[in-house]
Amino acid sequence: MSTIINRFLMSMCIISVTMLTGCNQRKCTKPLVTVSLQPQKYMLEQITGDTYDVRCLLSNGGNPETYDPSFTNLMNTENSVAYLRMGNIGFEDAIVDKIHESNPSLPIVNTSEGITPVTGTHGHDQTDPHTWTSLRNARIIASNMCRAMSKIDPDNAKLFETNTKRFIARIDSLDSVATAHLAPHAGEAFAVWHPSLSYFARDYGLRQIAIGGHEHKESSIPALKNHVDEAHQSGARLFFIHKELDGRNADAVADRIGARRVDINPLSYDWLGQMNLIIHSFDNESE
Repeated sequence: MSTIINRFLMSMCIISVTMLTGCNQRKCTKPLVTVSLQPQKYMLEQITGDTYDVRCLLSNGGNPETYDPSFTNLMNTENSVAYLRMGNIGFEDAIVDKIHESNPSLPIVNTSEGITPVTGTHGHDQTDPHTWTSLRNARIIASNMCRAMSKIDPDNAKLFETNTKRFIARIDSLDSVATAHLAPHAGEAFAVWHPSLSYFARDYGLRQIAIGGHEHKESSIPALKNHVDEAHQSGARLFFIHKELDGRNADAVADRIGARRVDINPLSYDWLGQMNLIIHSFDNESE
């Protein structure tokens, strides 16, 4: 009998130690904050440094038009100190109410607040959701993030403000480069498969022609031909595609337009690198 009791006590000790270790590990982990997209994760990490574990709902390679959050995604969001949404992404609208019901006190912040919207690219009167594909918008997004995090964590407000100023200085530097590079192209057209560069085009006086329709849906054959003809007649020399999500016939479309295909990923974590790529794609198009 004593042997059984000893074994029982030993088992209980092991369980208790394991539970205490788990609790201690949880206390040592960084607090969570959730964002919607990888470019937001990049931006927020420039602001918060290593003070927070920034989780992103949409994984690399994910499609925001078809995304359905997992139970783990929703739990991470509910356990976060805040959910910083991009502002106009379809799946955000579908989950915000659920998140609020589960955790009414969780701050939910629209990081695109204050950005003048582009409309009509994704349907009548619908706001174009791609606010982050603009350096000038990114200044606003970063400021919104800094303001939100400083309110949530006032002890680190000075750190967030310092990091945000440093990050915005980098954005401003690239914007100056873009302004100089793209000034000779003002008024020119470029083609995209999905209209993801509307705000970029607005910033620098360019014209975006969407070939493949809205919401990553394939255009009908007649509509596709009309868009291709429009791009060809406009003299578009660049055709931007998101190769993981866009049409399979991109090379054939580029040939029909007479444009150079440029593979981009507007949903990449490497947001600054992607903006550099888009800007410098125009370098050899000044004939």
